[in-house]
This record gives sequence, structure tokens and C-alpha cells, in this order.
Amino acid sequence: MKRILFGASALAMCAGLAQAGGIERTTQSALVLYEKGNHAELSFGSVTPSVSGTSRAVPPVLPAVGIGNVADDYTLPSAAIKLDMGEKMAFALIFDKPWGADVAYDPTNPMLGGTMATASTSAITALLKYQVNPSFSVFGGFRHQKAEGDITLTGAAYGAVSGYKVTLDQASATGYVVGAAYEKPEIALRVALTYNSAIEHSMATTESGPLVDPDGAGPIPALPLLNGTSTTKVKTPESWNLEFQSGVAANTLVFGSIRRVKHSQFRVDPTNFVTVTGGGLIDLDDTTTYKLGVGRRFNEKFSGLVSVSYEAAGNDLVSPLAPTNGNTTLTIGGAYSINENVTLSGGVSYAWLGDAKPETGTPDVARADFTDNHALGVGMKIAFKF
Repeated sequence: MKRILFGASALAMCAGLAQAGGIERTTQSALVLYEKGNHAELSFGSVTPSVSGTSRAVPPVLPAVGIGNVADDYTLPSAAIKLDMGEKMAFALIFDKPWGADVAYDPTNPMLGGTMATASTSAITALLKYQVNPSFSVFGGFRHQKAEGDITLTGAAYGAVSGYKVTLDQASATGYVVGAAYEKPEIALRVALTYNSAIEHSMATTESGPLVDPDGAGPIPALPLLNGTSTTKVKTPESWNLEFQSGVAANTLVFGSIRRVKHSQFRVDPTNFVTVTGGGLIDLDDTTTYKLGVGRRFNEKFSGLVSVSYEAAGNDLVSPLAPTNGNTTLTIGGAYSINENVTLSGGVSYAWLGDAKPETGTPDVARADFTDNHALGVGMKIAFKF
């Protein structure tokens, strides 16, 4: 019962978040350290967002035009292994893709058409846990992360810099993880707090764009001020995870989490773009996500769960490269114990995405309205005890 229910609390991760704030794609949980015995797992998730809207009219020049789905599908592979190292120590190695973006606007839209952003990361996290006593443990380690990205800004919303492109070459950097947990195994109680540090990448940068006239109608001709190479420092944001679970009745477990992500730390400020425009490419709000769920063991082989997560909306004026604002996500999943050593689990998440108004300019000007959007996530995981 305990083995299946402890696995059920982690199963909510298997389906993946269908959508989360900013550039978040995984929660970077360290709880594989609390699996019983030696443990290995492989997971695969797939997310299909639907994010569309309507560009705003600028009479009499531009009409309002529908914007088709701007969010591409993406996958979430991950793997982890946890090994006991005596009675008090445990080691875990985790691979995941914690941050990313895949946004592209139809080139035919006059306001934002052709605007796109791709960003990908991959991370290896090495963790050690020390069991201070039967109730209290501490853990920590390092996360080595690779990141790269491309951004293009086109359309009337970007005025004189429409056609700007920037490539951020792959770079690697290292951050750290620290945490602690309190447990009461006889009632399957565990409360764990994890801090994931920001990771700063120094990324070789290539910028290009239209000619810029530095003095308007003055004597200086238009110049290629947006073109050049440099180095851009980009941080993936720090986060805090408070995760809990507790048995509440025979064969029944309640679990949940509170996750705070400082998305405002994620800035992309290429040298030439900032010099010409006075601002950077990305401006995101910090997010707090709340999750609550229940897991139930139905028989010796099968357990199920249902959970709901909520992320409150922030400022409805958002970056065109992240055109959603808060979400509510429902996850349903199940775990089947094939034998004493192998468990197969899977789940489905459906997210209702908050309405948003992509903006550009200084001061901010709404360029489109995105409403009634959603995302679907599915995932599978196989876990082995050895």
C-alpha cells in the first residue's frame, strides 16, 4: 500500500504540466530521492497547446485579423536513477528539459506575423540525501544545464525594428539545489522544501535587422545598428517547491504542492537591440502555482489519482512570445504494478489557459487579444526497483 501510494504522489508529474507560466516545462522536483530502495525510471510526455487570438485593428491602416495557433507541440523526456548508499545516504541522478519555448505567428498576420521564438534546455542534476534521523532529512547537489534559443520579431507591432533576428548559441552553466524534508512514515506523511538556484548562461549572440535611422529626418543615413555579434547573459529562473503528502484513510493519500518561480529573472537583452530600443526582448511575471490531489489504491495492482493545479493570472499585458496568463489544470492518472519490481504509470492533463493581451512598445500597447485557450498533456512512466 505504501509503495503504490508513494508512487502515486509522484505520478501527477508523469502527465506533465499541460502549460505553466513563463518558460517553465517541469517542476524540477527532487522527490525521486525518497523512493524506497534502489530505483530507476523513464518518462515521456507530450504537450499539445492551442493558443490563438485576434490582432487589434489600427484604423484605417490595419484591420483586426484572426491569429491561428501560435504554440507548437513539444515533448518532455526524462530519466532518473536513485541509489541507496548505506542506511543514511542516498544518491540520485536526474535528466530533464526544464525550460523551453516554441512560439510562431502566421506570417500573413499584419500585426505580429512572422514573430517566433524557440528555446530549449536540457539538464543533469546530481543530488545527495542525508537522513539525519527517522523523521528529518536534508539534501542538495548541482544542476548542469545547456540552453540555446532563437527569436525573430516581425510585423507592424514592432515598427522600425520589424525583421529583427537574434541567435543565442548553445551554452552550458551550473547551479545548485538544496532542500529538507520531514517524514512520518506510519501515515505516509512527507513535507519537503526544495530551492533550485538560478543558472546564468553566457551565450554567444548574433543579431541582425533592418537599417535604423538614428536621427529620423536628419542628415545621418540609416545604418545597420542592429547587426553584430556579442555575448548575452541569460538566467533561467530560481524556484521554490513545497511538496507534501499524507495518508488520510485506508488506501488513500492526499498530496499537493506550492511552487514559486521567479520568471522576472529570465531576461534576454542583446547588446544592439537594447542600444537601439532602450529595452530587452522578454519581460515575464513571477508565478505561484498551487496543486492539490488525492491518490487511491483500488487493489494490489492498481492505484489512481486526480489533481487540480491553479496559477493565478498576472498583468494581462504579456510578451507576444508567451501569450497566456495563468491557468487551471486537471490531471487524471493511474499506476499499475506489473510485479514487485516494475510499475507502469500514465496520466492526462488538461489546462484552461488564462486570457492575455500581447503587447509591444514603450509605454506598453496591446496588439492582440488571446482568449479561450487550452493545452493537453499526456505522459507515461516506467519505474524499476532493483
